[in-house]
Amino acid sequence: MGAVFVTGATGTVGSAVVEHLLRLGQPVIAGIRNPADAARISHPAVTREFSFDADPAQLDAVLEGADRLFLMRPPAIADVQRTLFPVIDAANRSGIRQIAFLSLQGVQVNHKTPHHAVEQYLRESRSPYTFLRPNFFMQNLATTYAGPIRERGEIFVPAGRSRTAFIDARDVGRVAATTLSDPGHIGKKYTLSGEQSRSYRDVAAIMSDVLGRPIRYTRPSEDQYLAQLRSDNLPADYIAVQKMIHRVVRLNISAFPNRMIRALTGHPATTLRQYVTDNTQAWD
Repeated sequence: MGAVFVTGATGTVGSAVVEHLLRLGQPVIAGIRNPADAARISHPAVTREFSFDADPAQLDAVLEGADRLFLMRPPAIADVQRTLFPVIDAANRSGIRQIAFLSLQGVQVNHKTPHHAVEQYLRESRSPYTFLRPNFFMQNLATTYAGPIRERGEIFVPAGRSRTAFIDARDVGRVAATTLSDPGHIGKKYTLSGEQSRSYRDVAAIMSDVLGRPIRYTRPSEDQYLAQLRSDNLPADYIAVQKMIHRVVRLNISAFPNRMIRALTGHPATTLRQYVTDNTQAWD
């Protein structure tokens, strides 16, 4: 049996994929950007230097010995035709038998996202794909949106009165590992949500209770939010993606919970309260 090659292996989702694959007894090749990252990868996974900018010969070499691929788009990459498409081509040249792609919820109606282009290319190239379409990550509260929560007790996102069935990236890692380990998932498209739908006022109330201090949600407008991103000198591509994401959120496309995590892994989805409890240090 070949190994699973994991892109983004030190990231939020990729590290969870590696962890759960190893728990399932699967051989893993972890793609890392530099040798120093090897210390962050759990044993007995093998590490290999990997770059989305590599030439075809390098990609062929780095995928040697892998028969499955976990593919994700790093947030900094917008030009997927130049970066992710060649990885897909190399995987198909190698005869890889499954590519699990980390997409996003609502991608089928949001044609401007890079994820839509990757899904389309996987279909057009007749790749043995599995699409994982997760909802809004709980981890965003502890990373992307942590600053205002930590500094002024405010969740600063332009979500209006919408609701979201937040998902823990650790659960996405479990799902990815399961679909790459068990048969029957090629050609499938899985929308992954938590089992509870929460408004951002609900989120603020849960965080206030767990953290023991007031957290509020003040419903900033899209203009206010984008102006803040620009003042933070964030790249235009990043700002455009954030704009699209929150427009989808305000349409309540992300509002609907499901039990897909439970169905695929046999374990219930992590609750938001549990996630906040596990990560209180993120907002200290």
